[in-house]
Parts: sequence; C-alpha cells; structure tokens
Amino acid sequence: MAEPILSCGAVTAGYVRDLPILHGVDLVAHRATVTTIIGPNGAGKSTLIKAIAGLVPVSAGTIRLDGAEITNIRPDRMSAAGVAYVPQNDNIFRTLTIRENLGLALRKAGARREALFERLMEQFPALKPKLDDKAGSLSGGQRQFLAVANALALEPRLILMDEPSAGLSPRAAEEVLAMARGLTETGVTILLVEQNVTQALRLSDHCYILAEGRNQVDGKAATLMGDRVVADIYLGGKRMRAGA
Repeated sequence: MAEPILSCGAVTAGYVRDLPILHGVDLVAHRATVTTIIGPNGAGKSTLIKAIAGLVPVSAGTIRLDGAEITNIRPDRMSAAGVAYVPQNDNIFRTLTIRENLGLALRKAGARREALFERLMEQFPALKPKLDDKAGSLSGGQRQFLAVANALALEPRLILMDEPSAGLSPRAAEEVLAMARGLTETGVTILLVEQNVTQALRLSDHCYILAEGRNQVDGKAATLMGDRVVADIYLGGKRMRAGA
C-alpha cells in the first residue's frame, strides 16, 4: 500500500500542560479516502482532530503530512500546508451572505479566484440560488455545505471535519456524510470525527475507535460493521487494552 498522506505516531496531547487527554495515539490516513474516528464521549476524538490542526498542543509524538512533520503547526499556516479544518460549531459567518463567506475563503486565490468560485458552485449547486442570502438563514445541512465549500476554497489535500452531522436531521446528516465521501473522488482526503456511527462506517474506508484517549481498535470500516467491539467501546461497555 502507498505511503499514508497523514500519519500520527504516539501522539500525546491536551489542553492543559501535564494533563494529557490523548495518550500515545497512532493513526494513518491514505490519500483520497475517508477515515473516521469514533468512540464514547470523552474519548479524545475531537482533541485528536484539533491536535492535528495545531489547535491543541502536542507534548509528545509526531504528526506528518506527506512525510513532512507538522506537529504543533501554527493554525494560520494550516492552509499553506494543505490542511483545512471544519469545526463542529461556528464554522461560517452567519451575518454575512453566502457570497461574502466564499469571498473571504477565496481572498488569497488571486487569478484563480473566479475559476475556483465556479467549481464550488458546481460542487454545491444548492448554494447558488442563495448566494445573496445571509448564511445564518441556511438549514443545518446547507450550513455544513457552505463550511466545507469554504474549506475547499483553500484547495487542501486533507480536510479535518469535527462531527459534521451533529444536530442535523437524519436526511441532512446522510447528505452531509455522502458529500464528504464524494470529495474523495477529487483526490481530497477526509478525516472526520462522527457520532453517527452506522452511517459513518458505511461511507468510510477505515475507522479508528478511541476510548479514554487511547487507541482501542482500528480496521477497515466494512469489517468493523456489526462487530461487537464497536458496541462494546462506543456504547461505553468493556474497555479493551490497546493492541489487544
């Protein structure tokens, strides 16, 4: 198998110094795939995504993108490294129009701005008739589409998505996750944290299960579908030793 685009080795990280939430977590993601992180509340899922994005300090271990170390990357340098982060909340400017949101995301595109804008309209046709509407007027699913469109404006190799279906209706959640899957057809790699376990596993290539800030199980998503281990860990049942 080809070298992974993203690799995390023995990552220890947390919001407060000497109080780590992650304890030696390993993860790899391959190009143009969807890799999902699941686990019970408090497992460290969002912390891992934020550590990769440089938003949570890493005290030990390494994070590499295409072989280049990006451990503790400055968030303002993420886009230059080819990484985009879509947080769960506050991921658009609600008081601005959709056009203005996209304009801010495309502000560094230079001569390619118009072509990139047209490409985004092709990818997210539901946004086109609403370009001059306030972003806050969009439905939950449409807001997530806009947030991802803003991320794609940076032409990233890797998009980090933190619970993109949270708070959405079942239909909107399905559409958002299907959209994430579709992005891989353009060569983009997706790493997402998701609570909608069944849908996430159906659309993912690989899955990591965390509990108590440690690796528990990982494998092909298709293999983990229906596995009792998923229920044991995700639903807060018995804990397995890392590597068991």
